[in-house]
Amino acid sequence: MYLFTLLGNLLIMATIWRERSLHTPMYLFLCALSTSEILFTVAVTPRMLVDMLSTHHSISFVACASQMFFSFTFGFTHSFLLMIMGYDRYMAICHPLHYNVLMSTRDCARLVSWSWAGGSVMGMMLTLIVFHLTFCGSNKIHHFLCHVLSLLKLACGKETSSVTMGVILVCVTALMGCLFLIVLSYVFIVAAILRIPSAEGRHKTFSTCVSHLTIVIVHYGFASMIYLKPKGPRSMDSNTLMATTYTVFTPFLSPIIFSLRNKELKNAIKRTFHRTFCPSSS
Repeated sequence: MYLFTLLGNLLIMATIWRERSLHTPMYLFLCALSTSEILFTVAVTPRMLVDMLSTHHSISFVACASQMFFSFTFGFTHSFLLMIMGYDRYMAICHPLHYNVLMSTRDCARLVSWSWAGGSVMGMMLTLIVFHLTFCGSNKIHHFLCHVLSLLKLACGKETSSVTMGVILVCVTALMGCLFLIVLSYVFIVAAILRIPSAEGRHKTFSTCVSHLTIVIVHYGFASMIYLKPKGPRSMDSNTLMATTYTVFTPFLSPIIFSLRNKELKNAIKRTFHRTFCPSSS
């Protein structure tokens, strides 16, 4: 699964790079999203695999802080990129005449840069806040990685509860803010699609949004279960399970969803395979 996640996202990036027909804002954002998926997987999964195969499960303070920073950075970057992809679909469908002007290559590169910068700032800020706490007692983390909620349970001191609430509030606000803007984009998109007279035209227009919508549902579905699920007697075990599923399956599903639901990308991947493995028949 780890290799499939890497190869699937690398295949999407290579296909977009080679196919001139895919040099559009939508696929530029998809390429940035695949890069985010790869880096997120590389930052977290190898350590998880090592711990599964080893009998000595330990991690240094610096490695734990680094793991949390990269998890936050790529997680928030992923959300920001999904929000930008929703904005891209809004501009393409609701303002097609101004699309090429407002979504130029320079503007798209600037939006991607802002997403990465925003994710990095959020990751650095939250990591510094968490690791400025005092940790006492047991140093055993009930998780497969340095997950923020599991780590906060080890902290002690008067400020621990307020920092915990602050970290959760920042995460939920950022995620829900991105989700609100995505939903708002699709409200205008659906309104514009309903004004298209032909059923075929409505179907063709909406089909350009299906892959993005599916990824949004998967991403925010798992994230909401982790951060918004009410606590219970087995909440620690269920949180670990949900975080594991989110970490492993979301990057795994993304290339599958985009390659199967996006006809243009699927055909481009087939052409890439054909040119690579059957060059004589081209």
